[in-house]
Amino acid sequence: MTDYSRRGLLAAGAAGGLIAAAGTASAEPFAAKPGDGGFARSSNALPPGETVVHHAASDIEAMPDFHFSLDSGRPKVTSGGWAKEATESNFPISKGIAGVHMYLDAGASRELHWHAIAAEWAFILEGKCQAMVIDPSGQREVANFGPGDVWFFPKGHGHSIQTIGDKPCHFILSFDNGGFSEHGTFSITDWVSLTPKDMLAENFGIPAAFFDKMPTGETYIMAGPILPESKAKQFLLPPPQTHKFALMDLAPRIDTNGGSLRLATQKEFPMSKTMSGGVMTLKPGGIREMHWHPNANEWHYYLSGQAEVALFGSGGRGKVKTFIPGDVAYIPAGYGHAIRNVGNEDVEIVITFDSGDFQEISLSDWMAASPNYLLANNFGVNGDTFDKFPKASQHIHKQG
Repeated sequence: MTDYSRRGLLAAGAAGGLIAAAGTASAEPFAAKPGDGGFARSSNALPPGETVVHHAASDIEAMPDFHFSLDSGRPKVTSGGWAKEATESNFPISKGIAGVHMYLDAGASRELHWHAIAAEWAFILEGKCQAMVIDPSGQREVANFGPGDVWFFPKGHGHSIQTIGDKPCHFILSFDNGGFSEHGTFSITDWVSLTPKDMLAENFGIPAAFFDKMPTGETYIMAGPILPESKAKQFLLPPPQTHKFALMDLAPRIDTNGGSLRLATQKEFPMSKTMSGGVMTLKPGGIREMHWHPNANEWHYYLSGQAEVALFGSGGRGKVKTFIPGDVAYIPAGYGHAIRNVGNEDVEIVITFDSGDFQEISLSDWMAASPNYLLANNFGVNGDTFDKFPKASQHIHKQG
């Protein structure tokens, strides 16, 4: 065999090997390198890559835990009651909203105080109480609250709470700043006890010795004599100035075979400019459909039942958690989620948002508005499949 013939055979063999290798490579997903795809107007198509994206841990942070057992926490207890809190400090995901479960004994009062960094929203669970609030103009309101009522105190507005009658009162509080803490509240007894007595005497125009009788620290929730209902007089401001709203008198925003949602935004409750809140009920088998809120974080306190929340956090991140009474959930703004009742009794949830305007986008709505050929392309299935999907948002529903 001549050198030429030998070289020809070797070349042919090599070419065949390259062709075979190329055939094998075409079956493998394209592995991109820096610069592949070109630059600016010289960009070009690339061979097909993976059918799904695999996210490296270096590309996106780990999915945070969105479940917290508020009522398993240690309460802050003083002579007249207690409070437990869920803040960014003990529940790191909750950067936008903090929450508190507060319990006042009969005769107790939550002393005069204010919050420098957050507004306060409340929902009364049981009992009756009277709240007094004052704003920067000096305008004040005295309002009595019972189960199902809501209050809203804007950031920095002074307020106090006192139990009415011979039964305790407890309520859920929500604040529009996850950095809030009951330990960082500006309380009147704390302030007075830290101010020189001669300065107090000058400020109030009374002898300094009077302040020797005052507590040397923050009383927080103070025990005291029972305030009879007959003496608990109100001075209510008219809408839109009032800080009180009867939530359970509001017609449900959603009311279906799967459950209901009563929600007060600033439209229904004008004082509540920076928060919306309400109560959602899911009947056994009910589901709050897949959706997200583009403008607000969402906070839950579970009152009854057993629910499952599925949270989608982008980048291949998702978690499913079970919630029971006393638990808190936190859904960051923009995160997709759905909630379903997985028990045999109604699930009741106190829900708040850190915006006075309620916004949501339903996945069912979005898919119904999209052409089948687009959905078929997205999911790689026959487009006719989507004819069976809902044609509009179902909000809260159950099968059958």
